[in-house]
Amino acid sequence: MEWETVIGLEVHVQLSTKSKLFSGTASQFGAEPNTQANIYDLALPGVLPVLNEEALKHAVKFGLAINASISKTSVFDRKNYFYPDLPKGYQISQLDFPTVGKGSLMINLEDGSEKVIGVTRAHMEEDAGKSLHEDFHGMSGIDLNRAGTPLLEIVSEPDLRNAKEAVAYLKKLHSIILYLDISDAIMAQGSMRCDANVSIRPKGEIELGTRTEIKNINSFRFVEKAINYEVQRQQEVIQDGSRVVQETRLYDAELNETRSMRSKEVANDYRYFPEPDLLPIVIDQAFIDSIRETLPELPDAKKARFVKEFGLNDYDASVITNNRDMAEYFESVTRDSGDAKLAANWITGDLQALLNKNNWEITESPIQAYRLAQLIARIKDNTISGKIAKRIFEGMIEDSSSVDDIIEEAGLKQVTDSGEIEKLVDEVIDNNPDQVQQFREGKQQVLSYLVGQAMKLSRGKANPNQVNQFLRNKLK
Repeated sequence: MEWETVIGLEVHVQLSTKSKLFSGTASQFGAEPNTQANIYDLALPGVLPVLNEEALKHAVKFGLAINASISKTSVFDRKNYFYPDLPKGYQISQLDFPTVGKGSLMINLEDGSEKVIGVTRAHMEEDAGKSLHEDFHGMSGIDLNRAGTPLLEIVSEPDLRNAKEAVAYLKKLHSIILYLDISDAIMAQGSMRCDANVSIRPKGEIELGTRTEIKNINSFRFVEKAINYEVQRQQEVIQDGSRVVQETRLYDAELNETRSMRSKEVANDYRYFPEPDLLPIVIDQAFIDSIRETLPELPDAKKARFVKEFGLNDYDASVITNNRDMAEYFESVTRDSGDAKLAANWITGDLQALLNKNNWEITESPIQAYRLAQLIARIKDNTISGKIAKRIFEGMIEDSSSVDDIIEEAGLKQVTDSGEIEKLVDEVIDNNPDQVQQFREGKQQVLSYLVGQAMKLSRGKANPNQVNQFLRNKLK
């Protein structure tokens, strides 16, 4: 039997604000447990919530970025459940009237096509604390530092059909969030995390299968692996004659498996009711328009501009604009070097390989934009060849000197003097009579060998175009 996978993602994003959602200053990642919890987080008697307006603005900004409807009236609700990391016994969230309604975003698929993924809603809520299971000898510790941190929960439609689509959607969300500067969205630190709702159904069926929820996945790679494992598990369950149970599961990255955590709750289990200590949020069109004016150029618009303005292909434009800092780096290199295509080639090639190898962000690159622009300028004015430029690039990683100083010190300036190149070519012709005869008999590919010999004699410093031309002229 052929199966179709149906996936919906719930993405939790910690909003970057100076204070928590309702009370107290924002917590910092890595602080000692329970040093940044306040009287509201601890649910001391008599404390009351006061909404953080900055978090509301961030939510509206996100909604506008995905062309979602913005509710002019939204309501907070109490979501009741008892768990050690929630001292109040309830979490303030939004159920029926979220701040951000239906929207959508476009993802790029591996075959080059595009697909629209619907966003059901994005609602605000407060984060809970965190359970700690290590070093407690069979017990658990509770850290309430992140309790009360403002969250935006972004819920997709079940439009995703495989793990790669889910990762593409998650990466697109990540990119938009960073462009908007509403969160640092560092998955490894929990400021962006993902729950994946996965089900399967026979191909051609309309009715959805029983879904399971994989909770709190904290990397793009783990999202893909967790979904693939869960799809395979559900197929095996059904093929064995059993039924998939609706439940919440955890992904174990070390064992690469999902395992049952608890039966999946539904809305009735949480006994939602409107938060009595908070009035409905009422905003007007002027408020929405004022936030719209702060929107930056977003990834899709920037990609289209780079293709049109700089002549980049779709792939290079996508790679560069996925990251706001990378896009700014590219524009800086292009402005200073005057060559967008060479800038794109170096950034998506050698520079990206360097970043990947060292697990660096572009902001951590030891090769700043102005230095890469200097390197490209030296290629363009024939001071160095493209091959030598790669050697210079390697040296620039450890040496913070200017490109010109590195070239001078290493003695790698390109040979462009016609007399010197002619001597090189004459020597190559004298040393390779057999290949010269083959070329004159019509074996054109031999020319590449002869050019290579000349470049070898010059230790890579001769201008390859001049070498090629001299050889052609002399071999006629």
